[in-house]
Amino acid sequence: MSHSKTVATWPGSSSFYAGDTPFGYYDNDQSFVGDIDKVTVWCARRIGYPIVDIELQDKQFYACFEEAVTEYSTQVNQFNIRENLLSAKGSATGSNLTHREYTPSYDRLIRLAQSYGQEVGAGGRIDWVSSSFTTTADIQDYDLNSVLGAVTASNNDRIEIKQVYHQAKPAITRYFDPYLGTGAGSANLLESFGWGDMSPSVNFLMMPMFHDVLRTQAIELNDMVRKSAYSFEIINNTIKIFPRPDSAFKVHLRYITTKARQDASLGPTGVITDFSNITYNNMEYRQINDPGKQWIKKYTLALAKELLGAIRSKYSSVPIPGAEINLDGDTLRSEAASEKDRLLTELRENLEATSRKMMMASDAEEAEAMQNKMGKLPLPIYIG
Repeated sequence: MSHSKTVATWPGSSSFYAGDTPFGYYDNDQSFVGDIDKVTVWCARRIGYPIVDIELQDKQFYACFEEAVTEYSTQVNQFNIRENLLSAKGSATGSNLTHREYTPSYDRLIRLAQSYGQEVGAGGRIDWVSSSFTTTADIQDYDLNSVLGAVTASNNDRIEIKQVYHQAKPAITRYFDPYLGTGAGSANLLESFGWGDMSPSVNFLMMPMFHDVLRTQAIELNDMVRKSAYSFEIINNTIKIFPRPDSAFKVHLRYITTKARQDASLGPTGVITDFSNITYNNMEYRQINDPGKQWIKKYTLALAKELLGAIRSKYSSVPIPGAEINLDGDTLRSEAASEKDRLLTELRENLEATSRKMMMASDAEEAEAMQNKMGKLPLPIYIG
């Protein structure tokens, strides 16, 4: 079935002006402006002009070229996002990473270490809260609701007890105190273990700072494991002291609230969290190298064929001045789909071959080969 309407064809040349592309992503890029008419002519000739008429206009070729550049940019940016997202998580979203090298950092590992450390009170973002109560002679059980009720009642919160201790002198008072010069510091330490009648034998040695820190930590651990005469258990909201206290003394508690834990698990706003907000913008066409531009030209041609095939598929024949031509739009569309798939597969394979993982493996292989080669070289002979 023929159609009586005459379809406009490409005039044989083009002249691009800013605003002729649908989105204008690259209209101010002089390299893009310089190439767009050349690519238009090249595509038209590859399709068959001037032997056959091309039922496309300048702006349709321009739209295909803009889409091809954007597709190339999208494929490369998606690859870079996969490579860098793990390291970039938690960084500010304001930094545009397009065309920039991103060096992996330890920020994520530090944040992960902090989440482990906060469980034992060694860093993190959760504040440990302190409270205390005084025991009564011959009373073992104490209701934590009465001790910490104000905390939980104020915001309907729950608590986790982290530490329970009593009358613990700071380790530094027994490691180094104002009376150490007289031997009183060491005497206090010996007295606390029942060895008060022994000589302290004080000596002064110059030691590095880390030795002081390690020794202080050792004293604190010793207090925790060996010195306390009491232990405890918490069942429901009751703390039971063992053995039964024979006098009044103060018991100290350190705890966190579940609300504080939940708040700490939520990161700050305005940072990179996932694939959707890591900042990769469309590439600048002028910064794309020649192999990339060659891929873009071929993809533009495939898009132009696809568009031309869609137009020609609407008609079985088209009248032209003095004649009528039969069209095969389905063949053009099939060719275009095959070319697009081939180009995308080729680009993705090239990107994957240059991934951080593959390049590290290549470096390792090269280093091993070089080591084997160097191992077979004869040793030089020196004559003095």
